[in-house]
Amino acid sequence: MGFDAVSGITHEAVKVALMISAPMLLGALFMGILVSLFQAVTQINEQTLSFIPKILVIVGALAICAPWMTDTLTTFTRDLIVSIPSVVGR
Repeated sequence: MGFDAVSGITHEAVKVALMISAPMLLGALFMGILVSLFQAVTQINEQTLSFIPKILVIVGALAICAPWMTDTLTTFTRDLIVSIPSVVGR
């Protein structure tokens, strides 16, 4: 198993991890910005105000994107298992 194989597998794993986490992270980022703007406009300085909307957005994104996330992980895992003989070289 050479450096190219390990590098390719690592690159693909990081890409899949970023793709799967992106909907939830972007949703939480957008909601955080909206709550921050709301707090700036109304001058409410409550630190715990942003937690509940962020949690709801993350759960919603997870519920909406769960089939795609499962399919992506299943495809990556299947491709990884199928490529074991060619990576090991036997």
